[in-house]
Amino acid sequence: MTHQATARPYPRYAALWRWHFYAGLFTAPFLLMLSVTGAIYLFNDELNDLIYPELRFANSSHTTPQQPASMLIGAVEQQWPGSAVTRIDMPTTAGRSAMLFVTPAEGEPFRAFVDPGTAEILGQFIYTRTLVGFADVFHGSLMLGNVGDAIVELAACWAVVLIITGLYLWWPRGNDAGGRLLPRLALRGRRFWREVHRFTGFYAAALILFLILSGLPWATVWGGMVLQPVTNALGLGYPPALRHHSSTRTTMVDTLGEAPWALEQAPLPAGAHAHLPPAQRTDIGVDRATAILAQHGMASAYRLSLPLDGQHLYSAYTYPDRPEGQHTLHVDRFTGEVLADIRFQDYGAAAKAVEWGVAVHMGNYWGRANQLIMLLTCIAIIALVITGVVMWWRRRPQGSLGAPRTISAPRARNTVLVTAALLIVFPLTGLSLVLILGLDTVWRSLCRRKR
Repeated sequence: MTHQATARPYPRYAALWRWHFYAGLFTAPFLLMLSVTGAIYLFNDELNDLIYPELRFANSSHTTPQQPASMLIGAVEQQWPGSAVTRIDMPTTAGRSAMLFVTPAEGEPFRAFVDPGTAEILGQFIYTRTLVGFADVFHGSLMLGNVGDAIVELAACWAVVLIITGLYLWWPRGNDAGGRLLPRLALRGRRFWREVHRFTGFYAAALILFLILSGLPWATVWGGMVLQPVTNALGLGYPPALRHHSSTRTTMVDTLGEAPWALEQAPLPAGAHAHLPPAQRTDIGVDRATAILAQHGMASAYRLSLPLDGQHLYSAYTYPDRPEGQHTLHVDRFTGEVLADIRFQDYGAAAKAVEWGVAVHMGNYWGRANQLIMLLTCIAIIALVITGVVMWWRRRPQGSLGAPRTISAPRARNTVLVTAALLIVFPLTGLSLVLILGLDTVWRSLCRRKR
């Protein structure tokens, strides 16, 4: 977090400065992107209400009885013939519209908004073409799918290295302790930028580290291939009783495309319908399904995924601001049997911790105060990127990268051992470290030959 032009007597300083420099150079554009898109998504409901009030709010009175779900679906199918409704998000509060996920006969999937009291079509949009939708998808994958997801994960993990090395570079030494705890804003030039950089980093380090670690469970490699399989195997993730639900290992995400993090890899229940003759497999219908949901404590503000061809479940879950209110139900589409009734208290310890972290990460748990704290953290990251780039640009010799000097081989080995120990839990970052060390070795060899 701080860059000194002068040599330091501390043996590790130069080595860690070099790591800090290169980690910062790589992560800077991605941290800037994550901060801006994250700040936008913190206020997703407020922004969507401001930009699309005609879609988000119903025209009917708050006291108007809600129409059956089948009427909402029928209105959409009549408006867009040949389309298929795959999911309904019921109004979160009175006066809100219902949002239906629609796959049209031609063109991109979109979201239709329907007045729940009158079944009037209020309009539609394609999610990724909205400000919030673009920020959401770009934040997670740069709109590049799994490749973009891996790049974002890599940048986030290297940002952990950036924080650790930055704190070491900042750490008060000798008689410098007083000057390290209070900023000297009277400084000018590059020293002023350095002062802003190091104190912003110091006071925001814990919150930035929290944002990174609470966001990583969403990552494909660290979250989907490491954290979830390990915690589920140890009984710390989804409820262990769900392991025996299905022999096909089809999960909620495989079928529905979305689920609470704790249940993403939970197997879907098979149900008793498999033993019924095909002639007796009659869909109970969405209205009967919603009535069953209500009987089991899920009367409103839920997300209901509709079974498509070859699927056998009506699956619904609630996703309130506080995860303690999460509730998931799976209903057999042919028998009406509730095959799974899962609540937050059924999750394992690790899944609960992740869901709590996600709620705070998204600015949901403590309302407006939570949003503002996370927004300030995003602003701090933006300030660190800007001040870091300014310092680098001002100190670098013209025509040169201006990287800190190469460290000696023995000291480099020690640094690599320490860094490798810190990165062992981040496989993707570990692979990138191997690549970096290989390239560095080749570069040193070429430099020696030129001499």
